[in-house]
Amino acid sequence: METYQKLKEKLGENLKENVEMKQYSTFKLGGHAKYFFIAKNRKDIVKAIKAAKEMNLNFFILGGGSNILISDSGYDGLVIKNEARKIEIKRKNIAADSGAMLGQVILLAMENGLTSMEWASGIPGTVGGAVRGNAGAYGGDTSSNITEVEAYNVEKDEIIKMKNAECKFGYRESILKKNKNLIVLGAVFKLRKGNESEIKNTMLEIVKKRTCSQPKFPSVGCNFKNIIATEEVKRKVEKLGMSPAFTKVLIDKRGKIGAAWFIDKAGLKGFSIGGAKVSDEHANFIIKFKEDCKADDVARLISHVKEKVKDKFGIELEEELQYVGF
Repeated sequence: METYQKLKEKLGENLKENVEMKQYSTFKLGGHAKYFFIAKNRKDIVKAIKAAKEMNLNFFILGGGSNILISDSGYDGLVIKNEARKIEIKRKNIAADSGAMLGQVILLAMENGLTSMEWASGIPGTVGGAVRGNAGAYGGDTSSNITEVEAYNVEKDEIIKMKNAECKFGYRESILKKNKNLIVLGAVFKLRKGNESEIKNTMLEIVKKRTCSQPKFPSVGCNFKNIIATEEVKRKVEKLGMSPAFTKVLIDKRGKIGAAWFIDKAGLKGFSIGGAKVSDEHANFIIKFKEDCKADDVARLISHVKEKVKDKFGIELEEELQYVGF
């Protein structure tokens, strides 16, 4: 109680304690956060991080709640719910706070006849999450649209601006993901003029594809990164009797083979542990298909899938999701 009162003196009425986290997760799983603070702007985020540091508390920045698996035991520290959501047009660019939903950014782009971000249609995450993990889909990714990122360097206690190259973007990676001392506060997206009607039609088409191909049960989205189709990976696929021509068909425009294909070929579609199951519709989705599902069920199923794929293909799957409180 003493810690809570001291923290409340620093952060004010937007601080709560013992908050159930499953309501903030697309997986609808997880225990309680010991302390929970709603940050309404960039200054609030920095203030909350400083308070956590001063009081030797672990902290976690919570965005849209996708791509995270929260432990059944919750989070023993300060969860900072990022609701910094300011978005504005700057000529052909859009500047957005890290807590803004990616969907709101592309909607504003469409309404202003700005194109090149349609690939993000239907992605449920925030700007901060998209930048940190270089979110991508349908041939596009965040790095191709970023011109500048504003971040808070926790270690140095300073706000910095990073150009695209400084972010060191990779496949579902960035320096902002690898360096826990760099917290995304906002980003500037570069776009170009387009036809509003064409942009809208492309967005609707992509949302339709997502709706048709993805399961309707709670999940984090795609669970594993796709596999880079190196010569070694191709050989491993062909050893299973797949022809070079078939292997070529498997490889997408970015030189990757979907993790779902490997999971499916390992015979894991529909496999379940407790209330968690590998989706019958899309093998790269692990879903909560029973109400009594636990985060531990999901974690054990992830480990099982990785083990079976490695046994069959000699390939190590890597999670896209982030574990919280484990």
